[in-house]
Formats: sequence, structure tokens, C-alpha cells
Amino acid sequence: MKKLLSGYHLARVICLLLVAGILCLSRTTTVLASSADTPYRDTNLTGTTDERTNEREPGASQNADELAEPNIANTVTITFGDDNGSVNGALRILIILTLIAVAPTLLIMMTSFTRIIIVLHFTRQALNTQTAPPNTVLIGIALFLTFFIMQPTFTAVYTEAVAPYEAGELETEEALEKAAVPIRQFMYKQTLKKDVSLFMEINRQEWNGELDDIPMSVLVPSFIISELRSAFVIGFLIYIPFIVIDMVVASTLMSMGMMMLPPTTISMPFKILLFVLADGWYLIIKGLVESFHY
Repeated sequence: MKKLLSGYHLARVICLLLVAGILCLSRTTTVLASSADTPYRDTNLTGTTDERTNEREPGASQNADELAEPNIANTVTITFGDDNGSVNGALRILIILTLIAVAPTLLIMMTSFTRIIIVLHFTRQALNTQTAPPNTVLIGIALFLTFFIMQPTFTAVYTEAVAPYEAGELETEEALEKAAVPIRQFMYKQTLKKDVSLFMEINRQEWNGELDDIPMSVLVPSFIISELRSAFVIGFLIYIPFIVIDMVVASTLMSMGMMMLPPTTISMPFKILLFVLADGWYLIIKGLVESFHY
């Protein structure tokens, strides 16, 4: 019992010594206030005392309402581009980084990329080559074809919006409006009117058939639906000759009594042979590019 009591007292002594040490090491903090006789640089305050932050002179309140209102006039003013209407460099970098983040979505949904990649996927499935060409090759082909098809549109965007904006001839809002015009014209050429009418009716808006009356929120989904329709139609046409080969091979194997042999294993070399003899990649790429009215 005496050992426990001595240990308890020792712990209390150690705690008291720690508290005393903390109190001794702590420093007192002095709060300074600027006055008329003390320059602001000799205090802990920032700023100058030349610019007052009061809306009215102290003691100038005329009634109880003015007395109850805060007499503080601190404001924050943001000026970009030296007040010349242009975007600041830091803000421009932020906008560019944001555009880079959403660039894949814009590239997929507002260009010819969707139709091209779907048609290339159908071609590989029809050949039954599984992973030949691999996905990386298909995406690369789709990207370069997209840049080729969209080159006139991108050139119009640069000449009508980007170059004048960089030269200081257009403000940000005007440049965005100018840049949207060629893209809207490209999407409208590939979009069926019934798709536009569908989304206009869902949005409860009237449409007179003109491009200018279609908001971007309606034109983009209409364009996507039209692209999916066109891609699936082209994919169906690609599948037809290969289905014929599968049917001929399957019927031949059944007539020979080889029902346990998968027909796709035998038909795949014939599909590749037909595709090579017909110069299939040339025909598919040509049909894709010409499907965009070039």
C-alpha cells in the first residue's frame, strides 16, 4: 500500500512539474492597436491609416436606424486584365485546365468520333478476330479520322474566334459565341430533324426549323442520337456479307456431319480472305468519311 501511495504522489509531482514547465515556456502575447501617435508600421496591423473604412464620420448618425447599421465600408474589388475587359493570365490558365478536363467528353460527343469508333468496333466483331486490331489501334484510327473530318470546322473556329480573341479584337463571351457557330453547323448537318423535334417537344419549346432557334442543350443530344443511328446502320451493312459466310460454313459442316466443330473457327479465315480481297479497310474508311457529306 505504501508503494502504491508513493507511486501516486510521484505521478502527481511529475504532472505538476510538466504544467509548471509549460507555463514558464509560454510567452505573453501583446496586442497592439494603432493610434494617431503610433505609425501603422510599428504595430501588428496591416494596411494604412490614410484610407478610412467608415461609411460616415463617427458620431454623425441622425437617428436610431443609422446608429444600428454597421459603420464599416470594407469592400473587395476584383479587376482582371488591368480593367480592360480581358481575362487575367491566371484565370485563363484555369479555364484552359478546365477545358482540358472536359476535352475527352467534347471530342466524343460533339465530333465524328462516336460514329467512327462504333463502326470500327462492328467491323472487328463481324470479322470475329476478337482483339485484332486491338482497342488502342482502333482508338488511334478513330482519333486521326476525327481530326481529318473535323479539320474544316476546327479551322473555322480558329480563324473566326481564337485568332481574333488572342489579338484582343473579341471579348470572352463573343469569342465563345463565334467558336460555337462552326461546331453547331457541323452537328446540324448530321442531325435528323425528327431528333431535334423530339428534344424540343420534351423541352416544351417551339421550333421553326432553323438552326439559330436550337439551343445547344437540344442540339447536342439530338446529334448524339443521330450519330448512333447512322453508326448502327453502317454496322448492319458490314455484318451482312460475313453472316452469309457463317451460314454457308455452318450448313457445309452440318452436311458433312461435323456438328461438334464450331463454325466460327472455320469461317474466320474465309472472312479475313474476303475482307482482304475486297480491300475492306479502304471501303470502310471511304464510306465513313463520305458519310459526313465531304
